[in-house]
Amino acid sequence: MGVNSPLTVRPATVTDVPALVELAAVTFPLACPPSTTAEAIAEHLRVKLSAEVIGGWVAREDSTVVVAADGDRLCAYALVVTGPCGDPLAARALATVGVDPDHIHELSKIYALPAQQGSGIAAALLDACVAAAVDAHGEAPVWLGTNSENARAQAFYRRCGFEVVGERTFNVGGRDESDVVMLRA
Repeated sequence: MGVNSPLTVRPATVTDVPALVELAAVTFPLACPPSTTAEAIAEHLRVKLSAEVIGGWVAREDSTVVVAADGDRLCAYALVVTGPCGDPLAARALATVGVDPDHIHELSKIYALPAQQGSGIAAALLDACVAAAVDAHGEAPVWLGTNSENARAQAFYRRCGFEVVGERTFNVGGRDESDVVMLRA
């Protein structure tokens, strides 16, 4: 796996949901631009990263959730959603470069605890999650959105074969943020 610690990458289960909620609460704010308010982050966590929402990902057929664990402690997770692109701005950007937005894998989430960042776990997790989505739903391009100010994430995704193909708006706690749309065809 290319990781310096004994982490296990595996599919998420319903018993992981409480730990995934805790992990999301720690890791989501790390990807937000400095201008994102604490209130907006708290609202996003409450509405978009609750136990009910995360449990839904684990249960849904169109979602693939993979976790990295150090023993019983979750350190990172990834979510790929397969099907039609649910974001109109991203769908337009994808169609502009010749990609069918009706059958596509979206790398919706990939977050790691700060201690794991730079360890190689994110690349292993991305590869495992995309491979599981392909196994379940077939080959398709992979797209993602990441904050336009998050240069570190964009550099990581470029190393993983993604390229910027457009822009979109992403709402965090009632506030619109500017994202880039990236594609790995």
